[in-house]
Amino acid sequence: MTNDVVNKTRRRVLTAATSVVGAVGVIGVAVPFVGSWNPSAKARAAGAPVKANIGKIEPGQMITVEWRGKPIYIVRRTPEALAGLEKTDDLVRDPNSETPQQPEYAKNHHRSIKEEYLILLGLCTHLGCAPMYRPDVGAQDLGGDEWQGGFFCPCHGSKFDLAGRVYQGVPAPINLEIPPHSYESDNVVVIGVDQEA
Repeated sequence: MTNDVVNKTRRRVLTAATSVVGAVGVIGVAVPFVGSWNPSAKARAAGAPVKANIGKIEPGQMITVEWRGKPIYIVRRTPEALAGLEKTDDLVRDPNSETPQQPEYAKNHHRSIKEEYLILLGLCTHLGCAPMYRPDVGAQDLGGDEWQGGFFCPCHGSKFDLAGRVYQGVPAPINLEIPPHSYESDNVVVIGVDQEA
């Protein structure tokens, strides 16, 4: 064999070996890179529905759960609070909830599936602050006799009644949003899954 033939054979072997090593390296880099496109377990869980046990909420009490990184307020309204909604009809901007901020199954006077339970996104529709739950009827700092209980945003003074409807003359332009939800049982609500029609 001549040196030219040996050199060509060596070149071919070295070229093939280098190509194989390079291909393995590309695959080694590509697999984790492509895998990073899949959402993490934490990210998948962040968008997943959330179950809340509402069986132990006392009448007039509110609890907060987190869904998609946002606060969800769940209020168990008293019969008096439900009756007070009619007294605020003339004071709120959108008494019939014409602006679509709730699923169709919650487009009613009390803005809920079950009258007793109000489930809403706890973010003010003005600039996204978290309104405070103020169930105290007749609170002097919130309008005295006109105040039937509801939510007060401390950032800029927006007020919402106990159906999440925004009062007239405040910075918030629209009602608080009602998230998709459904009832798994009498005591368990699922936030993030629409009620069957």
